[in-house]
Amino acid sequence: MRADGPTAVILWAALVAGACEHGEPPTPAGSASVAKPEIAAFDAGWMTAAPPAARSASAATRAAPASPSGLAAASPPASAAVDPALLPQTRDSPQASGPAFAARVATLWDAVVRDTPEAATPFFFPVGAYQQVKDVADPSADWRNRLLAAYRHDIHALHERLGDAAERATLVGLDVPEARARWVEPGEEWNKIGYFRVFNSKLRYEVDGEARAFDVKSLISWRGEWFVVHLSAIK
Repeated sequence: MRADGPTAVILWAALVAGACEHGEPPTPAGSASVAKPEIAAFDAGWMTAAPPAARSASAATRAAPASPSGLAAASPPASAAVDPALLPQTRDSPQASGPAFAARVATLWDAVVRDTPEAATPFFFPVGAYQQVKDVADPSADWRNRLLAAYRHDIHALHERLGDAAERATLVGLDVPEARARWVEPGEEWNKIGYFRVFNSKLRYEVDGEARAFDVKSLISWRGEWFVVHLSAIK
């Protein structure tokens, strides 16, 4: 049936009203009305951030309470690849036992027997730690030119003392008089930070069943481990 005139106008108005009751048409792209209230309240920073995993990490960081200094409340654990000599000193008491200590002693003994001083560097006080400890103008140069040079010279001299017995000598172990070890306070030995120190350890070995020994003049500690700093004499 065709409607015209006033009847057509009334019918058209009724159709428009009915459409509005069932929902509004989509808003064109780019219109300011796209951002509905619940979307506008969303964290806009996450929209441009990377993938969900990275965003989760960001959320955890934002949620972590700050320390009084304004830094992160806790630092992540150090990687196993980090050189311990570059980490801060501790007051952990060193023990002359355990696989790591035995391995370092073995490097010194092998270096003496084979006359290969360079191979014994793992048992020598590390340069990164010495740079933190020593209160001199150039700790790395002092470490290299005085201490390490003397250590290698002494290893060569001990090899000479072994002579022909080097091929028959067997390591017994390193006796460390730990009861006489003490903590050296900063400033006592041109040091900026403290360490444990012990004098007169004995590198014990046997030749054809006969007990012998070399003196190890001074050991000092780094982060709870003993290292040689003077082998045959303090120089």
